[in-house]
Amino acid sequence: MIKFSRSARIFLFISVLSGSLWIGAYLTRLFLTYQLFEAENLSLKSIISQDSLTTVFYVLLPAITTTFVLYIVFIFSFIIFLFLSKLSFKQNGWLFITALIIFLTMPFEVYLMTIDYYLITQLNSATFNAGEVLSLIMERIKVLSSFLLVEIFCYISIYYFILFKPLTSKNKLAA
Repeated sequence: MIKFSRSARIFLFISVLSGSLWIGAYLTRLFLTYQLFEAENLSLKSIISQDSLTTVFYVLLPAITTTFVLYIVFIFSFIIFLFLSKLSFKQNGWLFITALIIFLTMPFEVYLMTIDYYLITQLNSATFNAGEVLSLIMERIKVLSSFLLVEIFCYISIYYFILFKPLTSKNKLAA
C-alpha cells in the first residue's frame, strides 16, 4: 500500500470525487442535450417549439455549469495530487496512463469549455437569443462529435487503473 501525506490524500479524495461527479454530470448533460435533437439530421424535435426553447435552456444551465466547475476542480486537484504524492511514473504505470488520459483529453475539453463559457454567459444574461444558444449547443455537438464518447470511456477506465494499479514496479531499486 502506498503511503501518502495527509495533504496528498485530501487532494486525491477531491480529485476522485470531483472526477466522479463530473462524469455523472457530463453524462446527464449529454443525455439531456441529445434529447432535444433528431438523430438523423440534428434538427430540433417536433415536440420542442421555439417558444419553449428558453425554458429548456434554463433547465440545461445547471448541468452545463456543474460540468464546467467540476472539471476545473478535477484538473487542479489532480495536478496538485501529482506534485504532493511524489510518485514516479516509471514505477507506477497506472498513474502514468491515468495522467496520460487526463492530459491528452484536456485540450479538447478546454476547447469545449470555451463554448460552454459562452453558453453560461449567454444564459446568465438578462436577455439572450435562443437561436444563438441553440447554435452554440449544435456547434459543441458537431465539432468533436464522437470524441465525447471516447472521452467518457477513457475516464471510466481510469477507475480500473486506480483500483487495480496495473504496471506497478515491484522493484524498489529501479531507477
